[in-house]
Amino acid sequence: MSRLLHEKSVSYKGYLIIPFLFGKADNYEIYSYRLLSDIGHKSQFHKAENPAGIYGNSINNIVDIAKEHIDKHSEFSHQEDNFKSRYIYRNNLIIVFQEAGKYFYDHYPPELLNNIAAPKLFKSEYECLSWIKQGLDGRYTRQIPR
Repeated sequence: MSRLLHEKSVSYKGYLIIPFLFGKADNYEIYSYRLLSDIGHKSQFHKAENPAGIYGNSINNIVDIAKEHIDKHSEFSHQEDNFKSRYIYRNNLIIVFQEAGKYFYDHYPPELLNNIAAPKLFKSEYECLSWIKQGLDGRYTRQIPR
């Protein structure tokens, strides 16, 4: 699987639709998608890859396909956008959550939907994002050959 296009993700009815380039055929790009659910593993579609089984010829097309599948098959419907505080840094997806005055986050690398966030609470969204940025910058700095 190629890099997930986190920057093109769309929040829809309790899901985050994340498109990616599936492949090319005769110089045409073919897109697929992955899903995250705001209820996590309680959803049959959490971290699912293209549950509709239909591919698209553009990012907008694949997002529309995913929305239609969610409309027809979702086991829940949320109008609240739990993915509204999402950020992309160095192609990593960072989703910040707030609960009871504390902030925490999920962190997904560019190619996987495996949450690699540290179990840490923060006093503000800014503090949370600064900590993540420092960690990612430090990790990439260490990878530079000497």
